[in-house]
Amino acid sequence: MTKKSPQTSDIAKRPPVVVVMGHIDHGKSTLLDYIRKSNVVEGEAGGITQHLSAYVVAHKTKDGAEETITFLDTPGHEAFQKMRLRGADVADVAILVVSAEDGVKPQTLEALASIVQAGIPYVVAINKIDKPGANIVRTQSSLIENEIYIEGMGGDIPWAAISAKKGDGVDELLDLVVLTADLAELSGDKNAPATGHVIESNMDAKRGNTATLIIKNGTLKSGQFVVSGESYSPVRIMEDSQGKTIREASLGAPVRIIGFTEIPQVGTHFVTVASKKEAEVAIAEHTAKKIQPTAASKSDLPTIPILIKADVVGTIEAIEHELAKFVSDRIVVRVIATGVGNITVNDVQNVSATKDAIIVGFNVNVDRGAKDLAERLEVEIDTFDIIYELSEWLNTALKNRTPQREEKIETGTVKILRLFSTQKNTHVLGGRLEEGTIKLKQRVRVLRRDVEIGTGTVKNLQQHKSDVEHIDEGEFGMQLETKAEVVPGDYLKPFDMVVT
Repeated sequence: MTKKSPQTSDIAKRPPVVVVMGHIDHGKSTLLDYIRKSNVVEGEAGGITQHLSAYVVAHKTKDGAEETITFLDTPGHEAFQKMRLRGADVADVAILVVSAEDGVKPQTLEALASIVQAGIPYVVAINKIDKPGANIVRTQSSLIENEIYIEGMGGDIPWAAISAKKGDGVDELLDLVVLTADLAELSGDKNAPATGHVIESNMDAKRGNTATLIIKNGTLKSGQFVVSGESYSPVRIMEDSQGKTIREASLGAPVRIIGFTEIPQVGTHFVTVASKKEAEVAIAEHTAKKIQPTAASKSDLPTIPILIKADVVGTIEAIEHELAKFVSDRIVVRVIATGVGNITVNDVQNVSATKDAIIVGFNVNVDRGAKDLAERLEVEIDTFDIIYELSEWLNTALKNRTPQREEKIETGTVKILRLFSTQKNTHVLGGRLEEGTIKLKQRVRVLRRDVEIGTGTVKNLQQHKSDVEHIDEGEFGMQLETKAEVVPGDYLKPFDMVVT
């Protein structure tokens, strides 16, 4: 019996994975549209790209070299920060798009922070140079003011002036991307089992659990098994970025795999094994290594439970990111369940026994039975297809469920000058308003050497021998009802109770 020789390595240059980032309307999707001669903008609700996808393009450099580039189309809206960060983590090179009309915007800096955090090189595309309001020099100054030091302006960051709409300068931009990738010396072993990242996953009603993968090393072949976290899939149905069925994919390629046992988590690493048994062993090892999360600290605050349903896993992460921004010392927001797909009767039943629970759906429908049951059980369901509308609604819904409380708002400071008489708990006093105001029937705190010794209520106010409703300045007389023994030198702090 002959011994099988070990597989030899086949080290090759790996096509760069490129992420396009920037402000919400500075032309990221338009640039990708031009590059790949397709259009994703019109199919997106509100004109915002909301799903992470990948596309392969061929580019011929000015030197005549044929290059392949994989582009990640990351969302630009702030709410998709997690997805954007994930895109930058997967990518090798970033293009930071800045409008020649607007210059650097807050979301430009957020995108830059994501790129820096991922530790990848980037090039700047000054876009919209075809617009009447374009001003490249002003935009360059805006970049420098925000510490984006481009070439020719005291820095070494490559840049190109482009019109994503007309295509001007795009070839030069892609040349810079190729050059930047070459400097990074990207390579991989084509004979190794494929590894990489999951960049999108969802449950297709007709085809089952699917995921889009980016291959960072090795080659993926039909008949193998892909393992990601606690999920695996046989490589039976594999599609390229154009949706065509393929039997093999290698370095830098995005592929869609259909048939996962569970929906894999977006952003997770994947490996390739030869058999189902090896896949199950890999999952068992992964599960054994998982660190059990510590029990969440208990809180006496009221809890608002939320169930999230969305079309893809990445959108769920975006919604959770929005929820994480809601900070309150009066309520706790808790995601009790998440899922991919339409809102079902089972979802309504799951939350019906939980007080104040909300079901939030994004880019999904509500099954007829679920809608009827929710009306009967008075379960709130809200669905959206634009992320910023969902963000605004969540903020309002959570505030409406926040319990109100009374807060003391001090209105002034009074120094007690004289005690004229005391009968039972009513004190006749002379005082001087040192700041603010004091009003009839107002509650006050009584302080002695900055220590509260009691509280009281203003029963009468007099100034210039006349009864008044309030005092805004000077000395005055008053009747104060309090159990405290008020003496000259004490201070009163009048306050209003405000519901917040």
